[in-house]
Amino acid sequence: MEDYLESMSILAQEGKVVRVTQISKALGVKKPSVTSALKKLSKEELVEHERYGYVKLTDEGKKIAEDVFRRHETLRHFLAEILGVDPKVASEDACKMEHSVSPATLERLAKFVDFVLNRPRGKPEWLKGFNYYFKHGDLPQKYTARCSRKR
Repeated sequence: MEDYLESMSILAQEGKVVRVTQISKALGVKKPSVTSALKKLSKEELVEHERYGYVKLTDEGKKIAEDVFRRHETLRHFLAEILGVDPKVASEDACKMEHSVSPATLERLAKFVDFVLNRPRGKPEWLKGFNYYFKHGDLPQKYTARCSRKR
């Protein structure tokens, strides 16, 4: 149900009229599935929808949609910009993960992403080292030299 709320919020922000057809296209599901979801969401007072009419998020629906979007973006940034996952794959994986991560974990992850990506001097050296490690399967020489000296 969260995906429906998130999709409706994104469509509305893009200035599009939110109807069953647009939600169906955005999520790649059939119209009867959207109609069924809207009935459930209406009962929970998260959307306002009349048959064949526009769909509108309630204030509570907007709140949940914004939270889902924030979780999605945090996970997408972590996967794509820190781990270096292909952006399309990162977005798809973030969509799957956003529903199961706890609020406490997400809060720490969001702070971590913000800390790493918004440093005054850019990406930290260790992140460059990780990217090298991922591509080559071993540590950059400057890291192995340091490790050898400590032994």
